[in-house]
Amino acid sequence: MNETSSPNDDASPKGEPSALPPQPGHHAPQQNLWKLVIGCTGVVYGDIGTSPLYALRESLHAVGPGGDLRQEVVGVVSLLLWTLMLIVTIKYILLVMRADNRGEGGTLSLVALVQQALQKRPAWLLSIGVVGISLFFGDAMITPAMTVLSAVEGMAIVAPAFGPFVVLTTIAIIVGLFLFQSQGTERVSILFGPIMVLWFVVLAVMGFVHLLEDATILYALNPVHAFGFLMRHQLSSFIVLGSVFLAVTGGEALYADMGHFGRKPIRMAWGLLVFPSLALSYLGQGASVLAHPERASDPFFLMAPDGWLLPLVILATAASVIASQAVISGAFSMMQQAVQMGLLPRLEIRHTSETQQGQIYMPRVNMILMVAVIVLVIAFESSTNLASAYGIAVTGDMVITSILASVVFVKAWKWPVAIVFLIMAPILLIEVIFLAANLTKLAEGGFVPVIIAATMCLLIWSWITGTSHVKRKAADSAISLTKLIAMLTKSAPIEVPGTAVFLTQDPATAPSALLHNLKHNRVLHSQNFIVTVSVAPTPTVSDANRITLERLSDNFLRVILTFGYMETPNVPRALSLARKRGEKFDIMTTSFFLNRRTFRSARHQGLPFWQERVFIAMSRSAADATAFYCLPSNRVVEMGQQMAI
Repeated sequence: MNETSSPNDDASPKGEPSALPPQPGHHAPQQNLWKLVIGCTGVVYGDIGTSPLYALRESLHAVGPGGDLRQEVVGVVSLLLWTLMLIVTIKYILLVMRADNRGEGGTLSLVALVQQALQKRPAWLLSIGVVGISLFFGDAMITPAMTVLSAVEGMAIVAPAFGPFVVLTTIAIIVGLFLFQSQGTERVSILFGPIMVLWFVVLAVMGFVHLLEDATILYALNPVHAFGFLMRHQLSSFIVLGSVFLAVTGGEALYADMGHFGRKPIRMAWGLLVFPSLALSYLGQGASVLAHPERASDPFFLMAPDGWLLPLVILATAASVIASQAVISGAFSMMQQAVQMGLLPRLEIRHTSETQQGQIYMPRVNMILMVAVIVLVIAFESSTNLASAYGIAVTGDMVITSILASVVFVKAWKWPVAIVFLIMAPILLIEVIFLAANLTKLAEGGFVPVIIAATMCLLIWSWITGTSHVKRKAADSAISLTKLIAMLTKSAPIEVPGTAVFLTQDPATAPSALLHNLKHNRVLHSQNFIVTVSVAPTPTVSDANRITLERLSDNFLRVILTFGYMETPNVPRALSLARKRGEKFDIMTTSFFLNRRTFRSARHQGLPFWQERVFIAMSRSAADATAFYCLPSNRVVEMGQQMAI
């Protein structure tokens, strides 16, 4: 892997392929399976669980008047059910969730798995991974805006006078939702889980009751009716497919959120509760429309029994707010992996659970998402206007996931190419068709996720390019560590007791902080650890494989610390493992030396001027190395250095 670094210091982790074999399914112990099942019902399935609010309604509106009502309704419901079956059940639940990287999911986990299989990370792999996480980040902005706005608009059904306050109420709810993220996924799921369980039970009961109004809707279970609908409408079905896809928005969060809850709870929740409830809801809505065609204007809310509309709207509002949680949690996981893999500068990461290590909170990412969601709500004002932007990011990310998963199946799992083609080609074809259908909305608002993803790609590209440029410039003035040690043996400086730890990107060269210490302080500690932090292409690394030691002289020890890309690099704890290898390490007699670089722009030094400005701004925003590496602040010495780029 490339470096995961802030080039404004020498303490950046160095990502290198690890010798550790992939261990699918490895993850933190799950203390309470059913608690996790209920929790993931709220966090993971919030988005896809609220699709019955609008998926059938928008699909029937897209069909338009005319035609045989029974054929159209059965065809659309069949499309909804089989889209759920193919994309969510078969692709994600049965196939892609098996391609976990020690329990972690998401686009970058697939990139890591492909890298392990290929023993390298080619440019095309990095590019497709960057596009994938950029699209997901765009989805993480649009989904909360869309779901919360549509939920609050539902209140206008009960009280029309509420209309002028929709935007302000939506913003207030969004602010509260994002501020609550600091409590951690576990606490969020404890609150949200039971509400979503109730929501899915209500979906199932309402659907089953109305299914009895016209049981011929059960013909929709036969995929022939879905194909028949497409054949009848041909190219015009593209518009309908753009609305049908609303049924699976949030499906990509199943994989991205896997590290928060584990594979088994997510699968159990889908099979036992979520999918049966969604299927019954769509069947019930279809039967209700067949029995009462006038209900096609809003088939979900018009199923409510007399006197139950207000409680249903309130529950739907709560469920829609919760729907935002899946992509928010997934965005935290995705950004952490991007930081550890060197695609973004260091960001503050807080672990929020003692039992499930994948549950994290990232304050800066949370703030960026909140501001972006509020801007989208103000700009679009209604869910109808925002609907056109909903889908492109999700379908694009799903296509990338299918491509990467296919490579994993062939290269890592050694499945026969013919079998992978037979399984994945139909799924990929369907997703490409959905992507093309959503691209028809590009001019109507679909440009929003494209712009967000393009901006994210530009930032990541600037960071990777700038980091590589800084490494090359630093290497030009670097001194070999072995040569420095030889020089010190001939003209030894004053030796002082204690241990000095110098963090550096390149273990073969002398750290800048060491050279500055010798130049300005003219002293050398009796024991010097030259420490490089590397990132393995696995979420976690065992203590047995954490530390590698190489004695260079009586005074110098080269140390390689390896962390998983989902771990917090706790350097002092890792160095304490050196004692088991016979080395002396006492935190109370140890000083940590960091080299902090500041950059100034220099024309014609290798980077375009605009990219210099972007890179410098991103490097200044990097989290403090002391906190990132869990160093005791009272034992850290920072040496400054200015570099022209």
